[in-house]
Amino acid sequence: MDRLLTLEMFVAVASEGGFAAAARKLGSSPPAVTRGIAALEARLGTRLFHRSTRAVALTEAGAGFLEQARRILAELAGAERELRGAEAEPRGQLHLTAPVMFGRLHVLPVVGELMAQHAGLAVRMMLIDRNVRIVEEGIDVAVRIGPLADSALKAVRIDRVRQMLVASPAYLARRGAPATVEELAGHELIGTMGPRWAAEWQFASRRWRLDAPPRLVVNSVDGVLAAAEAGLGIANLLSYQLAEAVDAGRLISLLADEAPPPLPVHLLFEPSRAGLPSVRSFVAAMKARMRAAGLD
Repeated sequence: MDRLLTLEMFVAVASEGGFAAAARKLGSSPPAVTRGIAALEARLGTRLFHRSTRAVALTEAGAGFLEQARRILAELAGAERELRGAEAEPRGQLHLTAPVMFGRLHVLPVVGELMAQHAGLAVRMMLIDRNVRIVEEGIDVAVRIGPLADSALKAVRIDRVRQMLVASPAYLARRGAPATVEELAGHELIGTMGPRWAAEWQFASRRWRLDAPPRLVVNSVDGVLAAAEAGLGIANLLSYQLAEAVDAGRLISLLADEAPPPLPVHLLFEPSRAGLPSVRSFVAAMKARMRAAGLD
């Protein structure tokens, strides 16, 4: 059986959790998928799945092989797309992901301009305040804010953003403003559930560890902003998220001399997608947008 097809079957069974579901996804039949996996296992000389009447689960060897199989298929798909027209006009589906507010403020305007310029381009955006798995989710380009983990993905830095501690005038009138990092221990803090939240905060000159989790934890930037403006505590957010509220006086910047260091903003994508016209155009447009915005 064709090696590429058996790899596609393997990834589909692992992703869908069963042979029947994989067959439906591939437009094939369960017996054909079963034969394909058997052929792949025979070629590799090892079992890739534990099979039972109720479930299918990856073996240790299968789990180790899965990431390689996904990468092989992704690189082949990228090479085919590049060969079909590295210099062609952006067209087809571009899959993007970005943090919710950053996506609304800075990615959507770029997407709108690109779609106006290229009638054959379609875009699917996932705006979410968590880091999605790029390969598994089929993402072409991801916007990431903060330090990057080591990976085989290509990263293009496009800007950096300031971190700021803020509170409302009402909260400060009631509790006073912390004069030092140490005084934060006596204040109400508003936590988040996103990738930026940590039990240890980095400031300009030192690290400060929270003695206990915040009493209030909110799962979205909009929610944290609303809680801070309502006087429920001190929030640690990014400059672009706070600009409107700070300019309007609804929130006050705190400990400016000890402000946490800026965070880098990167575009992250598989190297095999770097030559795609849609990816190249999006990266160039985002670089231009960030130069004009000057977030830091």
